[in-house]
Amino acid sequence: MFTKKTIFQADLANKTVLVRADFNVPINDLGVITDDYRIRKALPTIEHIRSSGAKVVLISHLGRPANNQDAACSLAPIANRLEDLLHAQVSFIDDCIGTEAKQKISEMQPGEVVLLENLRYYPEEEANDMHFAKKLAKGCDIFVQECFGVAHRAHASIVQIPKILPSFAGLLLAKEVDTITEAIHNPRRPLAIIIGGAKISDKIELLNLFIDKADYIAVVGAMANTFLLAEGTSVGSSLVEKDAVHTAKELLEKANKRMKKERFTFYMPQDVVVAKGKANTNQTRVVDIDNHTWADISHYPKKPTNQAYSVAADERILDIGPMTASAIKGALSQAQTAIWNGTAGMTEIQGLHGAAAPFSHGTRVITEGLIGQHAGDKNVPYTIVGGGDTVGYVESVSGLREQLGHVSTGGGASLELLSGQKLPGVEALLDSEQ
Repeated sequence: MFTKKTIFQADLANKTVLVRADFNVPINDLGVITDDYRIRKALPTIEHIRSSGAKVVLISHLGRPANNQDAACSLAPIANRLEDLLHAQVSFIDDCIGTEAKQKISEMQPGEVVLLENLRYYPEEEANDMHFAKKLAKGCDIFVQECFGVAHRAHASIVQIPKILPSFAGLLLAKEVDTITEAIHNPRRPLAIIIGGAKISDKIELLNLFIDKADYIAVVGAMANTFLLAEGTSVGSSLVEKDAVHTAKELLEKANKRMKKERFTFYMPQDVVVAKGKANTNQTRVVDIDNHTWADISHYPKKPTNQAYSVAADERILDIGPMTASAIKGALSQAQTAIWNGTAGMTEIQGLHGAAAPFSHGTRVITEGLIGQHAGDKNVPYTIVGGGDTVGYVESVSGLREQLGHVSTGGGASLELLSGQKLPGVEALLDSEQ
């Protein structure tokens, strides 16, 4: 249960409300927003504040501007998109703390919306400068935190403004925290975890937590390479985290102990797709690293060579194999709750002439287990998706996002929350019992 006050507990009438939103969305070279998901997720909060008779002042960051003249990071396109979505005028001010911004705020009428320029045009934002926070808060009565994507950052607009103004959670922030913490502490079981990424060191807390709590864990992506190496499996020239091999061994030992005592599965790839390079023109092959049946089937009626069971020194693992993907899909079809953080292969590599990404097959099969392969499938888990590469993949597949239970707007924030850590941007808000 969310323990901080939300906007439903705030007296908003005739107030000037400063909303820290997360409008960090992709914008192409023509200034066109290519995905407005984060903007749309903030709309219920904005509309509730407006309908309560308050003035709405929106602040956000966008990208990592080189300086305050970096036009590619301007929030101007966001204002235009907000106007379309809200069906109301949104005034854009090309500064966030200057005289023009404060003058406009003082002249606002109830229900009006103003969007100020990129917070990161000022280095004081990321430096967590209190003086900068006071300038942002000037002229406002209430602060609303609606930026889950950066709620794990100790930045001025995240943790300093709540020291100045009465501070409440927006609806998106509350939902993100509620959904993720519920999945950790009170999931519908079986609970399945699909975890990938490049580094074990980035997710060691998450792995330790779920080896204790989950019913099923599948390790995929480059992270799996380090686990395979820890088990003594040759991974060729694959991406591995050599400094984390010892950590991988400890995690495997912990997982194996639990598997011997109770029903729990810690699953690693049994077969993998390899190539001698990442270019999609390079020939790929499936390696049956766990010595099961795939090599026998693919070589029938001939006897497989030793090469069929090992990754060559000049080969790289770039995806899970078909047997592994099918096994994970099958496990997911039995789960009630699934948490997905990390794709199974290098899904960002594009295929030739519009073909599917050559190393996305494993990830596509996993999604079939998460959403059901056929209409009407009953055994579909409630899925929480977090992590930048995973969310990026979900967003790239038309209609997939809408079929999943909860696609988080925050990569790093969702990872820290899943790991049991507290988020500075949430902790700074008023407690609900106050």
